[in-house]
Formats: sequence, structure tokens, C-alpha cells
Amino acid sequence: MRDAPRQPQRARLNRRSEGGGIDGHVRLLHTSDWHLGHLLHDLPREREHAAFLAWLLDRIEDERIDGLLVTGDVFDSGNPPASAQAAWFGFLAEAHRRRPGLTTVAIAGNHDSPSRLVAPAPLYAGVRARVIGALPRRAGAVAVDDLLVPVTGADGEIAAWVVAVPFLRPFDLDGEAGDATRDVYRQALTAARARRRPGQALIALGHLHLTQGEVSPASERRLAAAGGLESLDGQLDDLFADVAYVALGHLHKAQRVGRDHVRYAGSPIPLAMTEADYRHQVTIVELAAGELSGIRTLPVPRTVELVRIPRRGAAPLAEVLAELAGLPAAIADEDPDRRPFLEVRVRLAGPTPHLRAQVEEATRGKRPRLVKITSEAAGDGRALAEALPAEILAELDPREVLRRRWRRQHDGELPASVLAAFERLLAEVEAPP
Repeated sequence: MRDAPRQPQRARLNRRSEGGGIDGHVRLLHTSDWHLGHLLHDLPREREHAAFLAWLLDRIEDERIDGLLVTGDVFDSGNPPASAQAAWFGFLAEAHRRRPGLTTVAIAGNHDSPSRLVAPAPLYAGVRARVIGALPRRAGAVAVDDLLVPVTGADGEIAAWVVAVPFLRPFDLDGEAGDATRDVYRQALTAARARRRPGQALIALGHLHLTQGEVSPASERRLAAAGGLESLDGQLDDLFADVAYVALGHLHKAQRVGRDHVRYAGSPIPLAMTEADYRHQVTIVELAAGELSGIRTLPVPRTVELVRIPRRGAAPLAEVLAELAGLPAAIADEDPDRRPFLEVRVRLAGPTPHLRAQVEEATRGKRPRLVKITSEAAGDGRALAEALPAEILAELDPREVLRRRWRRQHDGELPASVLAAFERLLAEVEAPP
């Protein structure tokens, strides 16, 4: 990903400063999709998350950040483990200690429980954090003022208004998905514009799917085939015309969407083996006199490597076993949590008894730890689907199971309408409380 070019006429505003000041300079840091408490095929990620949060605290201090923007999925589930909650609260306390003027704005994502995330509101206030869980309503209308958060510079003056819209669920919205979602943002931005004064920037936060964005396979909870409630498509110029920066969460791949100032921060660590080649990062946003003056990204160091054999696609079992034989041996007394994760991808021409046993034997004594075996059919996969070992079937995405079942029973591809209904059912089952 290439960073945005600096605007020459504002080059003087991109220098490191204390933030705020007479030129209205403010520096924001955008990060997203932490998924604290995440397990990768039942293996914990606490060490990786701890390393990221320690690194992030140093960046907040070194970069003299004025506003921290966390765009959803703080936790991996609606009922996160105590260790994940301790990591979140400990981070906020330490960030405030190091940077007392820092304003943190966080929104709930689809993995977060809105009520659980906002429950410690009195504690958040003590560390200058504002957390938005569910879409606030009063008397049946959206309480848009509750979505607005001011960010001040070092001089104590408001330099930006943040419009923080959480992940929108069915009970949040009325009407068609895209139109209703767009209407929430339009109402909140209208309220922010009414408060905005000259020299103050507008920032929009959201946890949603812009349909132009690149989705990572087997990573995010699947997006509804017919367009989910969290989706927006079409031109955004009318919606975000005067917004200096649009900070997004939900898609795990860091990316720009359409315009340079509309960005997904992406996840700070890989959350699926399909993300092995992602560039995980945070984004630094520079504002001056109410306008965007620069964007740059900082790569997040990876503390545990992901290994996929073969690196691209799948290969016949014999080739895979030969490549596994060349893996480095385990290191004596190495912290097991530091060992690389390993996915093996095998192309099968037919039923292969004891596949897992063969792969496990080939990886015995090797440094990478086997977390996943992925198989694919050399043909169309219909006959093979019947013969897959139970342990491989259990690793398939529920949608793939449905597709295979449909092909076998109806001798055709799964209709989009059936898949869309299945997606809605899955969303209800997976939704946190």
C-alpha cells in the first residue's frame, strides 16, 4: 500500500509537534479490529496482542498522538475472557498515563457486545475515553448528539469533531439496509456540521462494509450475499464530501476505498491463515486548520510468523510431505507461544485415509506448530465431499458445507436467495448479546 503524498503547501504542518497549538495542528492514530481474546484454531494470541499493545503505547507517546480512533471489534467475542478485558483496560490506563491529553474514541464492532463494551462508562471518562456501543435512541429517534466526540489539541481548543457510528444491527435500523445506514451517517454528520466552527475538522468513524472494499476470505464473519445491514455501496462523495478522514473497521486488510482519505486500518495481527501476507499497520492522520494535511502508515511488527505449505494454492500430498520434511527443527526451550503457525494445503484426487495422521507425523519435531489442514479436490469435488474425513469436514466454512450439500441433492449451484437467507440466520446465531 502506498501512502498518500504530502501536500507541499502544508509540508510545514507535517512536522512532529506537541499537537494543537496556534496552527491548529492535531495528530490522530487510526487502528481497528484488535479481536482481543482471539484464538487461532484453539491456540491463544495473548502474547501477540500484548506485544502489539506495548508497541502501540510507544507509538502514541513518540508520535505525540492527540486522538486515538479504534473502529470496532475491540474483542473477538461478546463475552471476552478476563485476560482480554484486562488488556483493554490496562491499555487505556497506560495510554492516559503516558499522554494525559489523549482522547480515545472507540466504537463497537460486530464481534463486540455493545452493552458489555460500554458498561464501564464512568471509568472511561477518567481516562478521556469515549466508547459508543449500540446506536443511541431517544423517543424513537437517533440521538445523534451522543455520536459526536470533540478532540482537542495541546492548546485545549477543539480541533476536530468525531462522528462515531458503531456497527449497525437490524434493531438499530428501519427501512432498506443501505439507505437506512446512509441515513444514520447523514443525520450524525449534519449534527456535527452544526457544531463545527472554522478551523475544526470533521472525522467519521464506522464499522461497516463498503462494498468496494476487498474482503479477506475465511476471515471476517461472512458478509450477507444480498448486502448486509452493515453495508454501504455507491458513491460516497455526497455523504463524506467535507469529511477530512473516514476511519473504518470490519475488513481486516488495510486499504483505501475510492478516495485516499477513506481507509480501513485493518487488523494489527493476522486473524486467519489467509491473512499471512497482509501488511498489518496503523494509520497516522495529520490535521491542520480543519483540513487533512497528511496520511502515513506504520507497520506493526509481527511477533509470530504464519507459514503456509505450499505458499500459494495447494499441492499433491507427496509434494506437501517433501516440503514439510525441509522445515526447521524445534528449538530447545523455546517459548511455545513464539513458534510459527502452520497451515498445510493438500490437493486430493480422491479419498485419502489417514491424511491428518500423515501430516502430523511429517511435522513432528518441527518448529512450526500445525494449526490447520486444508484440502481441495482435484476435480469438481462432488464425490470427494462424501469421502472427506470427519476432521476435515469440521474445518469447512458452514457456507461451503451448504454449497456441497445443495450440489449433491439438487445437481446445481446454490441460489443467491438461499445463501442470503442462510447468511441472515448465521448472523443471528453469531451476534453477541
